[in-house]
Amino acid sequence: MCGVLAGLALAAAAFPANAALGLGIKAVSDTFVELPSDLKTPPPAQRTYLYANDGKTLITSFYDVNRVDVPLDQIAPALQKGIVAAEDARFFEHGGVDVRSVVRAFVANGRGGSVEQGASTLTMQYVRNVLKTDPDLTEQQREAATAETAGRKLQEMRYAVALEKQLSKEEILNRYLNIAYFGAGAYGAAAASERYFSKSPADLTLAEAALLAGLVQSPDSDSPIGGDKNRALERRSYVLDQMAKTGAITTAEADAAKKEPLTLHPKEQPNGCTASAQNQWGFFCDYVKQWWMQQAAFGATEADREQALLRGGYSIVTSLDPDIQKTAQRQTLTVYGYGNKRAVPMAMVEPGTGRVLAMAVNRHYGLNGTMNQLIAGGGDINGYQAGSSFKMFTMLAALEAGMPLDTAFDAPARIVSQYPGSGPGTCNGYWCPANATPSWMDGRRTMWDGFGRSVNTYFVWLEQQVGADKAVEMAQRLGITFRAESDASFAAKNPEDWGSFTLGVAATTPLDLANAYATVAAEGMYCEPLPVVSITDSNGAKVAAADPRCKRVISEDVARAATDAARCPVGQQSAFGRCNGGTADQVGQILGNRSVAGKTGSSEDNSTETFVGFTPQVAAAAIAVNPDDPQDHVGSAVQAEVIVAVARTMAAALKGQPAEAFTPPSEQIAGEGRSRLPQ
Repeated sequence: MCGVLAGLALAAAAFPANAALGLGIKAVSDTFVELPSDLKTPPPAQRTYLYANDGKTLITSFYDVNRVDVPLDQIAPALQKGIVAAEDARFFEHGGVDVRSVVRAFVANGRGGSVEQGASTLTMQYVRNVLKTDPDLTEQQREAATAETAGRKLQEMRYAVALEKQLSKEEILNRYLNIAYFGAGAYGAAAASERYFSKSPADLTLAEAALLAGLVQSPDSDSPIGGDKNRALERRSYVLDQMAKTGAITTAEADAAKKEPLTLHPKEQPNGCTASAQNQWGFFCDYVKQWWMQQAAFGATEADREQALLRGGYSIVTSLDPDIQKTAQRQTLTVYGYGNKRAVPMAMVEPGTGRVLAMAVNRHYGLNGTMNQLIAGGGDINGYQAGSSFKMFTMLAALEAGMPLDTAFDAPARIVSQYPGSGPGTCNGYWCPANATPSWMDGRRTMWDGFGRSVNTYFVWLEQQVGADKAVEMAQRLGITFRAESDASFAAKNPEDWGSFTLGVAATTPLDLANAYATVAAEGMYCEPLPVVSITDSNGAKVAAADPRCKRVISEDVARAATDAARCPVGQQSAFGRCNGGTADQVGQILGNRSVAGKTGSSEDNSTETFVGFTPQVAAAAIAVNPDDPQDHVGSAVQAEVIVAVARTMAAALKGQPAEAFTPPSEQIAGEGRSRLPQ
C-alpha cells in the first residue's frame, strides 16, 4: 500500500493534478482482475413488510438488518449533498479514487507516524459496505473486507475504479445512501430517517439531513440515540460547514441550521410477531411465518427461507381482515377471558381460495412466552378432539359411495359395532357407543336428521356401511392433518378398524376444520390454507407462492348434498324439507335470511366443545378446550357460547355482502321420495 501511495504522491508532484489523477486511476485499474457480482447487483438485505389485506395496515416487519431501499429522488437533496460534502467533496470529479486525497493522506500519515487521515471516496466506502455485509461471504471474508491492510485498500481501490466504469455517479450515490450505517440499528437513509425522525427521507429538513450525514463516520458512538448527543451536534455543524464550503448551501443557511435544537422523534421498526402492531394479530403473524417456512419458492432449506424473510425486502399483503379479526377476537373473549386457563381458538377461511381471514384466541401472543400455535397447530400443538363435526367426513364418504341422503336406519340408543374394543364403552369385546340424548335422537333416521340431531348410532352404522377407512381418507382429502403420532399411526396402519373416527376422536385444529368445511362450501374444491393475498419481492415482481392452490376433491353434487344435510343442525331447512331438529338452531336466527350450514361437536365427557359453520362466502370453526390439560373437561354448558361466538363472527364478516344461496343437490343423490337401505 505504501508503494501505491508513494507512487501516486510522486505522480502528483511531477505532473499537474489532472494528469496525476489519470495516472493514479490507471495504476490502480491496470491491476484490476474481475468485479464481484455482488458489486454489480448487491445482495438484497432489506426488511420484509407484513400488511393486512388492505395492503396499508402494517402488522409487523422482519429483518436482521433494518434497511429498505428507496430511489434517489425519494431522498432529500440536503442529505445527498450533505453526504457528498462531508465524505467526498470531489465525488463528481474523480473516477473512483481521488488521487489528491490519497496524496494528502499519505503526507499527513507519514508525518504523524500513524493513520490520521483517510482517503476513501464514497465509491470505495460503498465497496467496503457491500463486501462486509455480503451474506454469501464467510465471517473471515467479511472481516477481511474491513481490515486495515494495504492489500484490502488496494483491492478496494481497484473495485471502486471498475465500478465507476459501469455505474453512473447518481447510481453509486443512491446505493451508498441505501447501505450506509447510521447508528441505532438503522441501515440506509430510509431506515435512518424513520428511526431518528419518524419520517421518510424525502421529508428531511436541512438540519436533520446534516445530522444523519454526520453519523456515518462513527455511527454508534456519535448517535444521539444511545451515543453522544453533543458529538452528534458537533458532527452536524461540521457537515453544514462543509456544505457551505462546497457551495451546496449558503453560510446563512448553515448558521440557521446550526441554531436549531436537536429534536428527535425516534421510532423503532417492529421486528417479528411479538412486536406486531396489534398484539391480537400475533397468532396470525406466527402462522404466516410458519407457512412461509414451508414454501420452496423462498429457498431450498428452512435456513434459506428464513434468510429470505429477514433480508429479502419482500412486501407481503396477508389475507387478514382487521375488522373480521377484531370481531373474532371480541367473540372469543365472550366465551373465556384472557386470564382463563381454557381457550377458544377460532379460525375463518374463504371458500374457493383457502385464504385465512381471521385467527383469534383468548391469549396475548408473546406474553409470558405464549407462542404455541393454538389455532393452526404445529410445534407442541397437535390439536384437539372436535367430536361430531367429524360426522361430515363419514357422510361425504357415504354419498360418494352412492348412498343417498335419505338412506334410513332405525337408530337405537346404543349400537354394538363391528369394531373391536376394550375397557369402558365396549360390549363383549366390541365398541358400543350410545346417543347423548336417546329420547330425541333414537328412531328411524336419514342423513338429514341424523346429522341435524347428531345421532351417534346412525353415523357409526353409516360408517360401517361405507368403511371407516373411507371416512379417514375423506378427512385427509379435505385437509385434516393427523399431527398426533397415535392418530397418524392409526390412519396409516389400520384405518378400517378406526370406528370411533366418525365421532371425532382424532386431534384437529380450528383452521383445518374450518378449511375442510370450506371445501364443502366451495362445492368440492379444496384449497390449501393460504394466509396471503400477494407477495412482491424487492424489485416489485410478483411471487406466485401467493396464488391459491386448489383442486377438486369431491364432486359438486356430493358437496351440495352434504351441505343440504348440514343445514339441519343450524335451524334451517334443506332443499327437500327434510330437516326436523338441530343442535345449533340459534345460528339460523343470527344469520337471518342467509343460507348457512354447520355442525356441533362434543368430545367424550365434554372435554371439548366445537362448532363449525359455513356459507358460500365464509367458513369458521372454534373449539373450547384447555390446551394444556386434556383432563380439564370444559363441560356442555359452554357449547352454546361457542356456537354464538362463531355465528356472530360470520355475521359480521358477511355484513354488506350479498346473500348467496346454496345450490340444491340432485334428486338422485337426495333419494327424494325413496327410503332404502344400501344394497
